[in-house]
Amino acid sequence: MKLLKISRPGLWFPVIWLYLLPFKLTSRFWEEPLFWIGLVFVVFPLNFMIYGLNDFTDGKADSLNPRKGNYLFGPNLSKKELEPVFWQICFVILPFVAYFSYVIGREMFLLLLFMIVITIIYNFKPFRLKRRPPLEILFQVGYIFTALFSILLNDLEMMPWQTFLFLSLFAFHAQLAGEIMDIEPDILAAKKTTAVLIGRKKTKLLVLLLILIEVFILKFWFNDWVLSGFLAAFSLWLVLDIFIFFKEKPYTVKQMKIFIIAMNIFALLSIAWALYSENLLQLNF
Repeated sequence: MKLLKISRPGLWFPVIWLYLLPFKLTSRFWEEPLFWIGLVFVVFPLNFMIYGLNDFTDGKADSLNPRKGNYLFGPNLSKKELEPVFWQICFVILPFVAYFSYVIGREMFLLLLFMIVITIIYNFKPFRLKRRPPLEILFQVGYIFTALFSILLNDLEMMPWQTFLFLSLFAFHAQLAGEIMDIEPDILAAKKTTAVLIGRKKTKLLVLLLILIEVFILKFWFNDWVLSGFLAAFSLWLVLDIFIFFKEKPYTVKQMKIFIIAMNIFALLSIAWALYSENLLQLNF
């Protein structure tokens, strides 16, 4: 169960969303065994690698973080408990890399190798970009490679670059939201993040700006009233958060959990809409 907790079930929704987005319902993709193998891969082995390496190098900050120690935000493990994680990641992920490379070919091997390498660069010295703000935000663009993996594995049509732009901005604001929750423990652990450097209010304003750009992209390029409408409504809530309700106050652990549960519900509803409408698969002009 420790390995499952490391993979963050409460944060599975981004990779599931990205994996499913390129599909069309008319293709009846759920009838293909390869689809399910790929979905299993992104849900556990991929998430286990991403968050396992993060935990392996973030023990001090996690030990001071009150939201850790559960399936939503991940475990709070000692240095000794984290020692075998690197080899456990290798054991879990390498069979999938070998299988997908055998089935699809060299392009898949290079894509998976790239995903592994950027995860290592993000977490480990001498690069350790997660401690070099604002590079830790920009590096969240790596999440979109889950969609590229899905396209290559399932032989799907490439999505417009505007879709990838939207996904990148969404990944940026999601990372910043996580950093806002962690400002206090990160300061105690001397961990540098964008939110620590610029403060809670400015980080929230940056999140607001990114969301408004996402709303524009969804409406202007894809004419998606549903997703853009939800994000517009969320931006209004964020304005109230910044200027009336929370301002500079940190969230409680209970409030953080409610937020993540709400995000999971939105993810479920939004991917259902995205698959049904196919709006993000073609431009509106």
